[in-house]
Amino acid sequence: MSRVVWPVAPLHSIETFSIETFSVMHCLNPLTVVTTYLSRLVIIFCWSLCYFLLPVSDVLLAQGDPLVQGIDIQFIGPPPRISRERVLANLSMKKGLPYSWRLAKQDVRSLYATGLVSDVRISAEPLLNGVKVVVFIQGLPSIAAIHIKGTNQVPPARVRREISAKVDQALSEERLAEARRRIIRLYESKNFGQVRVSFSVQPTPKKNYVRVTFNIVEGPRIVVGKISFVGNSSLSSRELRTSLRTKSRNLLSFINGSGRLTPERLDEDKRRIRLLYQNRGFADAECIGVQVKLLPRKRVEVIYKVREGTQYHVRAIRFSGIPSNRSQKLLGLLRMREGALYTPKGLHGNLRAINGFYGKCGFLDHSVNPHVFPVGASRVDLLFDVDEGVRSYVNLIRIQGNTRTRDFVVRRELALKPGEIFDTQRMDISRARLQNLNYFSRVDLFPQSTLFPHRKDLHVLLEEKNTGNFNIGAGYSSIDSLVGFAELQQTNFDLFGWPTFYGAGQRLRIRMQYGLERKDFIVSLAEPWFLGRRLLVGIEGYYHDADYLSTVYDQMYYGGAFHFRLPITSFISMRGECRREGIYVHSVAKNTGLYIQNSKGRYTRNSLSAGLDYDTRDNLFLPRHGAIIRYTNFLSGGMLGGSVQDYGLSLDATRYVLLPRDLIFMAKARIAVTTSWGRMHRDVPIFDRLYLGGSGDLRGFDFRDVGPKDKFGNAVGGSSLFFGTLEVTFPVLPRIRGALFTDWGGVNVSNYDFSAKNTNGDIGVGLHLDFLAGTPVRFDFGYPIKCDKYNRNKGRFQFNIGYQF
Repeated sequence: MSRVVWPVAPLHSIETFSIETFSVMHCLNPLTVVTTYLSRLVIIFCWSLCYFLLPVSDVLLAQGDPLVQGIDIQFIGPPPRISRERVLANLSMKKGLPYSWRLAKQDVRSLYATGLVSDVRISAEPLLNGVKVVVFIQGLPSIAAIHIKGTNQVPPARVRREISAKVDQALSEERLAEARRRIIRLYESKNFGQVRVSFSVQPTPKKNYVRVTFNIVEGPRIVVGKISFVGNSSLSSRELRTSLRTKSRNLLSFINGSGRLTPERLDEDKRRIRLLYQNRGFADAECIGVQVKLLPRKRVEVIYKVREGTQYHVRAIRFSGIPSNRSQKLLGLLRMREGALYTPKGLHGNLRAINGFYGKCGFLDHSVNPHVFPVGASRVDLLFDVDEGVRSYVNLIRIQGNTRTRDFVVRRELALKPGEIFDTQRMDISRARLQNLNYFSRVDLFPQSTLFPHRKDLHVLLEEKNTGNFNIGAGYSSIDSLVGFAELQQTNFDLFGWPTFYGAGQRLRIRMQYGLERKDFIVSLAEPWFLGRRLLVGIEGYYHDADYLSTVYDQMYYGGAFHFRLPITSFISMRGECRREGIYVHSVAKNTGLYIQNSKGRYTRNSLSAGLDYDTRDNLFLPRHGAIIRYTNFLSGGMLGGSVQDYGLSLDATRYVLLPRDLIFMAKARIAVTTSWGRMHRDVPIFDRLYLGGSGDLRGFDFRDVGPKDKFGNAVGGSSLFFGTLEVTFPVLPRIRGALFTDWGGVNVSNYDFSAKNTNGDIGVGLHLDFLAGTPVRFDFGYPIKCDKYNRNKGRFQFNIGYQF
């Protein structure tokens, strides 16, 4: 009986295709018998007739797929390192299941992903009741030896550490290419900027084994000692030098890599010089050459030759394709106006302003084409050719990808509703809101055309990520010493979503801490959209045992609180809280004054607090712009009950300003008052008094040590507080910033007493790090330059660190 290949897919799917270097083929076995050849022609003709005359859907084709009756693995050439069992494990096609050419593609990719094969071919041979799948495998050779040639200045053993490929491993071009890049980076870090690295693969007498050789031409060791410019009359050398990636060697070269000279850096420097000049109006400026001049002690001077050209200004700006009244409105939105310097940055800013205007007005299909016309020796005219298109409205909102998060959680964050003008700025706001939820690893919003020309669907494409986590960690600070903790968080909790309790956008937190100076347990639950409104409502229960607050007594407090936060505008929000707690002051030392001795005992405090927040910061973790102002007041006792009857007011304000070279200036101030009231009018309890000192305010003083003290020198706090700080931080390395600061403040005994008689001040330096799994680390050293009668001059080192493991 003659053998013919069974077409196992539609004719348009019977193809040879490539994925990188491999292919899948449905192979036809050649036969020499004439009758067999004729029978094959008849079958092909019949399938062709079915293909052209009987359109069949993909579903019906899938139902007619032949079954796999057997799988045969055949190795081509020397035996590869991959076993038959591993090949079968990587196949999605199994005996007894339908055969599909799509599955064949997937299996080829899966086998290549093992990194153990150099070629894969899959064919299907017909049988009476199905097909036989044949997998042809050609394996990769193994590495017999790795040689390194040309190393004189760097030890071969050090170079070998950069090579991830090992002897007896399968040969991988990707690994060898990565090793080459790592070796180049190694040499560049040692100032061999002209190093050249190549590798070659040679066969060995041992069958299916090869030898890999890395050839290194080290070149001279070059250190940049000086950078200068020729031809720059309009911009200073210092300004140009700041824009370069190449830097001269300095004290921090071992950290920031300055002093290195590589061709890639020089090419990037040319582009940076040109861009800097263009953004100063020199549209024709360019760096026409770089000269390297030898200096003593194996150093070089890099000389950049600059041709500045003419500085251009904008003479006139016109619009075409739109009414004159709209042209006037757009002119008022432009950043680069008539008479200004003509720069690429200004042109891009104008395009963003125009596109933003039309996007806000719902003209999603508009187009803007800028044209620049030179007029005279140093002036240009700008023409913006605008095609407005038609105004679009939101038709439907389609959400995809939220397999666990409820639809209403996503929809309530959207600033667009069906029937409204399709405002792209509000679409961007919606995207930012969804990203800030931190529920999704991917958030994509885009308009989709509909059958109606004036309506578009808003398509929300999401990809969810895990929002629950359990952390075990430890931290240390100069205030509360060593602390270990365990914490369970779910930021997308659903209190009534049994059995998964997931997807409603609520926030659950359970945290336990145990340390040398403190013990804590906290349970909290918050609903950010209470009753469908943007109103955050939460409850919490807690227990705190704090030994770090004082060296002469311990304090424990426990209770619960109900709180809310209501946004008023984009930057202003109102908050409130109702709290009931028990407080226990115990373990009072003998060498304390009468006030601390009388504070020993148990208290019950019922309090209400309210406040307003104004927050325009651009980033919550490292602000560069904006301000935050917080006003808070609280009231305890009276008709609320309890054994504590006092009230307090506080006002905190912080301002951030970005300076050149990514310097960040921060100014912070705070005032606070606390006093007792009513029939229970007596001294404010020690736990409600005000203190200064420590890493959070006066960094040159001990924690809570600034302010009134008893005759034994123990801090007893005061009723009025004022504090201010000025700080400048500057980049040292990515995620590392240095700091210079000065702190000033004082605490007075009487309420509403902000006199400067008890003022304290310090100056200091700091180092702020943010690379331990996103946990901030701060090192600050403050030295007092002014002390009140309660304190003495001596420097303080403040250290805070927290990490997870």
